[in-house]
Amino acid sequence: MRSTTSSFRFHPKTALLAALASIAVVAVAVTASTASGARKVNGGTLVVGMTAANIPNLDTLLAGGQGYEGDRFVGNQLYDGLTKFDLKQGTSIPKVIPDLATSWKANATGTVWNFTLRPGVKFQDGTPWNADAVIFNLDRYVSKEDKYSSPALQAEAAVLAGSIKSYAKTGPMSVKLTTTIPDAHLPSDLTTVYMASPTAVMKEGSAGFAAKPVGTGPFMFKSEQQGRELDLVPYPGYWGGAPKLSELILKPIPDPSARIAAIRSGAVNWIEYPNPDDISSLENLGFKLYTNSYDHIWPWIFDTSKPPWNDVRVRQAANYAIDRVGMATDLLKGTADPAYQIAPRANTAYSPKNNLYSYDPKKAKALLAAAGYSKGFTTTVEYPTSGSGNMVPVPMNELLQQELGAVGIKVILKPIEWSAMLGQVFAGKMPAGIDAMNISLTFQQESSWEYWFTSASPINIGKYKDTAVDKLIGQAQSTVSDTARAALYEKASALITKDAAWLFVVNDRNPRVLAPTVHGFVEPMSWFVDLTNVTVS
Repeated sequence: MRSTTSSFRFHPKTALLAALASIAVVAVAVTASTASGARKVNGGTLVVGMTAANIPNLDTLLAGGQGYEGDRFVGNQLYDGLTKFDLKQGTSIPKVIPDLATSWKANATGTVWNFTLRPGVKFQDGTPWNADAVIFNLDRYVSKEDKYSSPALQAEAAVLAGSIKSYAKTGPMSVKLTTTIPDAHLPSDLTTVYMASPTAVMKEGSAGFAAKPVGTGPFMFKSEQQGRELDLVPYPGYWGGAPKLSELILKPIPDPSARIAAIRSGAVNWIEYPNPDDISSLENLGFKLYTNSYDHIWPWIFDTSKPPWNDVRVRQAANYAIDRVGMATDLLKGTADPAYQIAPRANTAYSPKNNLYSYDPKKAKALLAAAGYSKGFTTTVEYPTSGSGNMVPVPMNELLQQELGAVGIKVILKPIEWSAMLGQVFAGKMPAGIDAMNISLTFQQESSWEYWFTSASPINIGKYKDTAVDKLIGQAQSTVSDTARAALYEKASALITKDAAWLFVVNDRNPRVLAPTVHGFVEPMSWFVDLTNVTVS
């Protein structure tokens, strides 16, 4: 084990440019390890049709290379973080609760955090979970000299824990984290800072570990066919109780029609985001639709650094030009809610009083005329063809194109593959010739407010700037009280909404369809899911 104390400072922009250098995972099959007290599990096989174009990288933080869907089905199943979201209920916005840490305490400004670790936990290879394991993983994520790391891994770590200055072992089962600036939302950000088995990492090396991942999570790696499927099995020794399933198989199926065909044929028994037009017929056949509000917004991000989107009147005009209700009800068949502001409905910063924009084409035209665009203008928008939280982006963008065209805004649509767009976002700059970007986003991990809207952020791709917003978000970072911090984000949300920094379109309701043989699932108000109580008959 290396040094028990490390000090570092993340540089997100430089690191994020390396994010596309993800490690390729080769097809491999290994025998799942068993822990003492192992029992035979016979809860059936769950086969999930994902929206992702590929199986995420299996090395801890790199699962996020396919967006939150990668974390949902891979990161959170193979691994644990110090903290996690409460996903066993679906009636309230999930709070951050203990995971591999049983408790934590911050100083008054949120710059020093002491974590007490969960006793009795073992990694899936039998390696004990303790403070040394925390230090090993944090060294791997940040130390430039660490031989078990990679630029891609440290790039992802820069996004999730970029404020941490130092960390130290304070006892066999306790650690202390110190941040460069007040970071009151650190527990939220640590939910996806996953912990890997030091033994497995040292044995396989950085590149090899991705092919034989070992965590403490509820499921263990069995095999992978790259681009086709990932096979996981329950970890009998999981500290939270072994999952009831006997097997979990993940299949990337980016085309919505193909996902529908797969569940109809029985090739899968769970699909993410069904085509809205097919939902009624699926329900008539006995399939079950699950929806719930969650922390999601589907926007266009305007490049506010250049015409025409540098004029607030033009941005407001676009927000008045679109029929959110029609999109949510007619096109999306109730699988989304209209978004009248920046804060998603399932975010603690949301307040109905901040709902601002209605469907008012006349007002949109008046604002365009006042801004000097009475004859309209042409703009180019890039959008993904599939991907985590992106719903059905082709018909959605075509509808926006039609509605904006009716007020004089001619939209040229440029499609791009999901992972390629993520690379552009992490690079912090819109491509040449692109005036706005459509991408599914969230504020579930609170650092997103800083990244998307503060003027100093290296991945504020819309280049939005407002000193009052900077101040409010900065105050939130040093406010340890969850309630008080939410109030500050609510004030920032009101300003961002008034400035129309983005085109606020809809909030997804996270629809997924399950076969009638799938039981025990609770749809949380979250991007993530808990699969430990799911069974298939």
